[in-house]
Amino acid sequence: MVCALLSLNISAAEPSLVPQPQSVAWGQGEWVLDAGTVVCHDARLAELAAYLRDRLEPSTGLTLTLQAAEAKAFQRMKLRKRTAIGLFLTEGLPREGYRLSITPQRATIEAADPAGAFYGVQTLLQLLPPEAMDARLHKRMTDGRQWTAPCATVCDAPQRPWRGLMLDVARYFHDLSYLRHYIDCMAHYKLNRLQLHLIDDSGWRLEIKKYPRLTQQGAFAGPEESRLGGYYTQQEMQDLIRYAQLRGVEIVPEVEFPAHILSAVVAYPWLSCTGEQQVLQTRHSISPELLCVGKPASLQFLRDVLDEVCDLFPCRYVNIGGDEAKYTRWEACPDCQALMRRQGLEKASQLQGWLTGQMAGYLAAKGRTAVGWQEIVERGKVDHQVVATVWSGAMGDSLKIKEMGHKVLLSPNAYLYLDFPECATPGEVPAATWRSPIPLEKVYAMPCEDYSPESACIGLQACVWSDLFIHGVGLPEFEPLAENRSEAYIDYLTFPRLLAVSEVAWCKKADRSWPRFQKALERQFRRLDCMDVHYRVPEPRCASEGGLYTLLSPVEGAEVRYTLDGSLPHEHSLLYTAPVSLAEGQTLRAITVASPGHRSLPLTVTPDAKP
Repeated sequence: MVCALLSLNISAAEPSLVPQPQSVAWGQGEWVLDAGTVVCHDARLAELAAYLRDRLEPSTGLTLTLQAAEAKAFQRMKLRKRTAIGLFLTEGLPREGYRLSITPQRATIEAADPAGAFYGVQTLLQLLPPEAMDARLHKRMTDGRQWTAPCATVCDAPQRPWRGLMLDVARYFHDLSYLRHYIDCMAHYKLNRLQLHLIDDSGWRLEIKKYPRLTQQGAFAGPEESRLGGYYTQQEMQDLIRYAQLRGVEIVPEVEFPAHILSAVVAYPWLSCTGEQQVLQTRHSISPELLCVGKPASLQFLRDVLDEVCDLFPCRYVNIGGDEAKYTRWEACPDCQALMRRQGLEKASQLQGWLTGQMAGYLAAKGRTAVGWQEIVERGKVDHQVVATVWSGAMGDSLKIKEMGHKVLLSPNAYLYLDFPECATPGEVPAATWRSPIPLEKVYAMPCEDYSPESACIGLQACVWSDLFIHGVGLPEFEPLAENRSEAYIDYLTFPRLLAVSEVAWCKKADRSWPRFQKALERQFRRLDCMDVHYRVPEPRCASEGGLYTLLSPVEGAEVRYTLDGSLPHEHSLLYTAPVSLAEGQTLRAITVASPGHRSLPLTVTPDAKP
């Protein structure tokens, strides 16, 4: 990365909170979490109280006492030398909103619903030292340590009802432990919907009991001796759904059709127009195979799958995909052409609109709303209201969708596709290349109007696609070592940009401030370390005045190491302590060293660098 010269005049920050709450009033003094702290809770928040106890015990070595209590009794409680945490549901606060009051003796969280109470707990955790999030610590490392939070009153609620993240587990299967890690991270930053892209040409990842070959054959690719893939049983998914629910996260299943469904066709060839046996992909491409919409058996297959999906997932939304269909199979299929004639359709693409209407209506009868990529409303009239995810083209597409009577979810690839790299610096990890990199600041600057109940746009969703590294291609794995490289890779692409997504989704547009967020982010990296997140370390920032170059670490407590001979700096290069000058022919290269083995790409500065 060639240096962009920046102003360093950023004022000292208050305690770091991401996303920025609606209002914070800092008080005097601090509250102390210790062995005597009791957690008093509304009976309806017993699970959350246990979550808080279990979240803090591995890191602090403290086992908190839980006690059911009413809010009034909690306020009357005489604590003497003890401190307390109160968790209560109350009326008068907005949905998912909370009020956190911290005094020297009490940390009280009041919320409208369990999700709001959970977010109040996350704010309290962010006010404690980052090490309170580190489950790798144990008691002998934490004995005698003080765990304090500043006194404050925080009133907060989200701006948008849908604050989402999509993870592609179809093209690269992630095990459940990583999904729990991912849910923990997104929930800590108050994102509330995880869309799992469960089905694609390279894999079917969800057990469907009526069609067992979907996972027996459709979940694994490659020759038998090096077969890769996997799937989630319904019991495993139920457990994951419960895990997410406690953390305020709804899991939205994505069952992709009519395209990206080769994994089903491999298992049941009669689902396609040709009926020919296909082979599961080991390299990414968009298969020409479509679900044969002209066969009644194919429609029954979809209804059967959606029945099991709706029985399994309590979320009111079901994503039906709908993107990137190539219609050559339908154009040549006698069954599909006969259906077109019966329905009075002129183009094969209009069959997709008809299919969307059929399945959206089927889901509506079950009390569910169909969500899909924007193509679901661009390929013919759909009578039932759906949610269209705008991912390509101009943001103005959302206005057209609103005029059609549908809802909109913003997921523009220019801002929210996190499988693109942050920069084009040599050495950046392989990532999507079909558009330019998406730096952190651009994610934070995403245009997004404030939400209102009358708004057609219900929120936004970042996407992490994994088509670049289908098992064994972009990231070869070593089976004897049980190495799964994808997980650190996904963390690297997601963080810290997920924190920018969090604030864009949570806050009003007028409350966004890049300098404040940038300063708050400096203090969040240590928290990510403690959460065992393999984030992308940002390059040092740089300013120039009078021929001197000043470097600033973007990570609180991190070192900056540099060279002046053009060579690549490493952890033992010169330690930056004061501004440096460059002689003729010299090149300054600098890196941020967040921890041993965890460093940034190099920043490069030449004497003729211009702002």
